[in-house]
Amino acid sequence: MSAPVILLATAFITNAAGQILLVRKRGSPFFMQAGGKLEPGETPLQALQRELAEELRLPAHETAPARYEGFFECPAANEPGHVVHAHVFTLTLEGAIEPAAELEEARWVSPAQARQLPVARLLSDHLLPRLAPI
Repeated sequence: MSAPVILLATAFITNAAGQILLVRKRGSPFFMQAGGKLEPGETPLQALQRELAEELRLPAHETAPARYEGFFECPAANEPGHVVHAHVFTLTLEGAIEPAAELEEARWVSPAQARQLPVARLLSDHLLPRLAPI
């Protein structure tokens, strides 16, 4: 029997200083990129825009420039026995970020700092190696 699938839209968000925005959900030890589950009938971009509005209070016009990077699969960070299927976008933002909804923390970190934190497998196995300088 195959593992249950969680279908996500997420954003690898950077700023002009080359930092990466990482978020941590309430009750989780893992940092990850912002985003969340697709709802029925949503495109990945629509889901991303909804999730970023909920989690970071970002209006859709700020997330419209998001660029699609690809589709990735890996074990889920917070749901043991589940697999993540993620549509990943990149986005550059500036200014303060305010965590909301289920987020306990949001912070800007360098790629080197990100590699020292407990991070979700999608980030460690796929996104940091492809999208962040060493």
